[in-house]
Amino acid sequence: MNLLFYFFVLVSFLVAGWRQLGWVATAGTPGPMAALTQAIITSAGDAVTLALGLIGVMALFLGLMKVAEEGGLLKLAARGIRPVLIRLFPEVPADHPAMGAMVMNLSANLLGLGNAATPFGIKAMQELDRLNPEKGTATDAMALFLAINTSSITLLPTGVIALRAAAGSHNAAGILPTTLCATIFSTATAIIAAKLLARLGRRRRAEPGPPAAADLTPDPAAAETLASAGQAASWTGIILFFTTLAGLVFLMVIYGRQISGWIVPGLVLVMLSFGFLRRVPVYEAFVEGAREGFDVALKIIPYLVAILVAVGMLKGSGVMEIVTRNIGPWTGAVGLPAAALPMALLRPLSGSGAYGIMASIINNPAIGPDSYTGYLVSTLQGSTETTFYVMAVYFGAVQVKRVRHTLAAGLLADLAGVIGAIVACKLFLG
Repeated sequence: MNLLFYFFVLVSFLVAGWRQLGWVATAGTPGPMAALTQAIITSAGDAVTLALGLIGVMALFLGLMKVAEEGGLLKLAARGIRPVLIRLFPEVPADHPAMGAMVMNLSANLLGLGNAATPFGIKAMQELDRLNPEKGTATDAMALFLAINTSSITLLPTGVIALRAAAGSHNAAGILPTTLCATIFSTATAIIAAKLLARLGRRRRAEPGPPAAADLTPDPAAAETLASAGQAASWTGIILFFTTLAGLVFLMVIYGRQISGWIVPGLVLVMLSFGFLRRVPVYEAFVEGAREGFDVALKIIPYLVAILVAVGMLKGSGVMEIVTRNIGPWTGAVGLPAAALPMALLRPLSGSGAYGIMASIINNPAIGPDSYTGYLVSTLQGSTETTFYVMAVYFGAVQVKRVRHTLAAGLLADLAGVIGAIVACKLFLG
């Protein structure tokens, strides 16, 4: 992150400086360096505003999570998806609280609840950090978890559907199948990339030898029987998980728009009701968890300021404009129109910026929400995540500065999401 942060700042300064040298003053138009200065100041303020805006959301959902944790809901949830998670995260004990927190985070992402997913994800990172033998450096589990977060399978992109409906779309929920296909492809890429990069970059460490076989399994035949039974149970759990996922996909595609408004209120009621029925003091537990959310939101402000200022400088200096102008004709030939290219480039860098571009495109009468470009930018918004923001928030919450291969895996997942969105839109729209 040190190199990346400095690179963004340096390139932005050099490009703005070069443009300033050839700039001809125009009344009412700020010069390139003045625009860069304004971008720096505005981005720093936006970072603090964003972090303060997160306080309420994080306090709410971390409060709910504390109730669920004390009631044992996280352990139950982790047990349900355990067969999948223990293969993805073999270094995390199956009954560790990190498993339950990751389940809640992935479930929130699955339903398009970005506001809920962030607090759950931060909780998961805090639990994973407890297992971290080298504080300040991302573990393989952290890198994989964050890569999955930048590409998580989404069944119901509620915010995008609402914006499409407001723009006058005749089928606002029509992006459900395209978003699902794009996120399946990007999530698979994230997992494969994170695993391969971890293997390539893993340090050689001396591992203690396993205990003697006699100490663990005095009867080899019994051990083989237990292993076979465990493997069979594991595969049964995996099949059950993907069958349930397929059922959810069907329900979301058919009834997604109708049930989207019920999700958050239902989540609040279910988690509090579970805690109440398990005799958890729900009010005290909620307040304790909310206090943790408040502390975490304040802790991540410096990280957000750093990354959002760097991204703001890229936009304010004209770097994004130059890149778009030069590669737009090439991407248009493969299904990514020049009008949608800024969206694809900005999505990993700035969620609010990408959201603004999508809104302007689908509200443009010459394009509209139901055109190919309208579907494509809607799918990109609903199927990819703001990688740099996620890294700043999640790693900032646990004071991780050495991110290892996390960024590479996340950006590969973003690229796969763009490719998946193009293929899906072409497939479903002809």
